[in-house]
Amino acid sequence: VVTAASSMIDPGTGGSPTVPGGSFGKIRVGICAMRKKASSNPMREILARIEETKDFEIVVFAEDCILGSPIEDWPVVQVLMSFYSTGFPLRKAESYARLRQPFLINDLRAQHLLFDRANVYRRLNAFNVPTPTHFLVERDRLLPGQVDPEGFTETDEYIEYNGVRIAKPFVEKPLSGEDHNIYIYYPPSTGGGVKKLFRKIDNRSSQYDPDHNGLVRRNGSFLYETFMFTEGTDVKVYTVGPFYAHAEARKSPVVDGRVLRTADGKELRFPVLLTSHEKWIAQRVSLIFGQKVCGFDL
Repeated sequence: VVTAASSMIDPGTGGSPTVPGGSFGKIRVGICAMRKKASSNPMREILARIEETKDFEIVVFAEDCILGSPIEDWPVVQVLMSFYSTGFPLRKAESYARLRQPFLINDLRAQHLLFDRANVYRRLNAFNVPTPTHFLVERDRLLPGQVDPEGFTETDEYIEYNGVRIAKPFVEKPLSGEDHNIYIYYPPSTGGGVKKLFRKIDNRSSQYDPDHNGLVRRNGSFLYETFMFTEGTDVKVYTVGPFYAHAEARKSPVVDGRVLRTADGKELRFPVLLTSHEKWIAQRVSLIFGQKVCGFDL
């Protein structure tokens, strides 16, 4: 997802690939990711199209090699597609890239930005990509006995911080991009309570708590933003380079928390057409975070 500077907007941060055996040899493209991601249907489709050109040799790094072997024993490739998911040793992959200097399809260094939701929003705003009204409430450095930072106000109907007011319903996200325990706070006029979103467990992705007192969490730093009404769907966008984007819609976990699945157990999704503005957003996200192959929520 984007670069920290203009170098991240360049088409790669590694050196130019050298072709083994002269100009007629195939270029070795390494896929360095956790098994679930490297063997997914979308990834297989991407790799099949690359192989059809007859110019590339695909080398998929085995997960046990990624996790257990020193980088000196990893396959040597001229082009590397690598991205983080749970359990992936990102810094180890960065060390490999420094050692072998492949052409990087996805900027590894920039992926650290994605671990911090506030950094992601700052980056998006810096490049004029629209985001919901939001603010960050940091509680990690409060003084002993201090519950809220100065300037934070909470009522039954809204929260306010440094002059920015967000009315209920609003969304509360942990600062860490790896923490998917997201809360939605509803106003008393619609029954109050809180909907708790989480990573899918079987066929559940959220749970409504009607008895919640409606007070925001105070056990860490959180990003607060306006709740976006989407008529019951979420849109997932996937880019392959800055000039191609595919979008899929799924039932939003906000609806009732029940995951709809196909006959073979996959989450039910259907393709949607993006507007020209949404295509522009997809292009900007791919470029500013330096991730040619990436996915994000629209």
